[in-house]
Amino acid sequence: MQFTRLVSPIRKRSEKAGAPPGTLAYLGDAPTTQPITVTLFQYDERELSERTLAEPAEAFPLPEEPTVSWLNLDGVHRVELIEQIGRALSLHPLLLEDLVNTQQRPKMEDYGAYLFIVARMLDYDPERRHIHSEQVALVLGREYLVSFEEDPGDVFNPVRARLRSGAPRLRKGGPDYLAYALLDAVVDGYFHILEQVGEVIADLEEELVSHPTQETLQGIYRLKREMIALRRAVWPLRDVINSLLHSESELIQSSTKVYLRDVYDHTIQIVDAVESIRDLLAGMLDIYLSGTSNRLNEIMKVLTIFSTLFIPLTFLAGVYGMNFEYFPELKWWFGYPMFWGISLTIALTMLAFFRRRGWM
Repeated sequence: MQFTRLVSPIRKRSEKAGAPPGTLAYLGDAPTTQPITVTLFQYDERELSERTLAEPAEAFPLPEEPTVSWLNLDGVHRVELIEQIGRALSLHPLLLEDLVNTQQRPKMEDYGAYLFIVARMLDYDPERRHIHSEQVALVLGREYLVSFEEDPGDVFNPVRARLRSGAPRLRKGGPDYLAYALLDAVVDGYFHILEQVGEVIADLEEELVSHPTQETLQGIYRLKREMIALRRAVWPLRDVINSLLHSESELIQSSTKVYLRDVYDHTIQIVDAVESIRDLLAGMLDIYLSGTSNRLNEIMKVLTIFSTLFIPLTFLAGVYGMNFEYFPELKWWFGYPMFWGISLTIALTMLAFFRRRGWM
């Protein structure tokens, strides 16, 4: 995640300080002018109705069983629409407050007549190498499911396609099975992100071995930060699925818990993969720092050898550079060649010594 995305919700929450519990105030990053799309699926084993609504109020009153109603909102920044749904379904004010506060941690709350589930839906931008996190909330009732998303676009298109194609298991299942299908689509999206991150890591490993640069280091740090975002989404979601598995609510049928167990296994696999990637990135960071240190050591070794070679030569030049009138060798006709002969002999002897000791 970008740093601004982590800080801005804290600033916005401080603006709401002192307000009574249940006060609805949108705390999110979506533009308040962004249009909200409301879609309604109503289906049973034989029939399916799909509509786009101008207002959520058009969906109420909802039909009784065996028809399943799925109401989906793309956008939660219009507080009045959230209040409409809350009044129609008699939702708790604290639940409505959590809907418009889009920085919720994944969780599950049992309100008796309905369940409230929060998850994080993730999307990966390969160009910026950035994971975008979006809150998706589900309100599960006896004959309905209401889903709330921050922005348009989601990972639920395969579920919609299965409904339209008449998939028997989904069309026969109740709202709890639909909730499972949506959570499963969210978790499957995590696998897709892990695949894309794996490709980026492979590219970084090639750069790390061949020609590591400062951009390589920035790429490693960026991925480490994105793995934190992914870990924050997966770890609590694992607890949410586990709570649904062991829930005593009548809204979750025993036949659906079998499928929820499969989603739970997937979250365990993702958690293991995230931890492995974090360890791999930590190792890559160590390799980069070790390589940089080794290259610096090689440079320092070369400079040290040249400095050592010139120490005795500098001494000789200093001696014969003194301004004294009487030097024994000053009047010798071979004094100058002898000076260079001694200097070269010292330098070559030291080079041979360094090479024999393996220092160069």
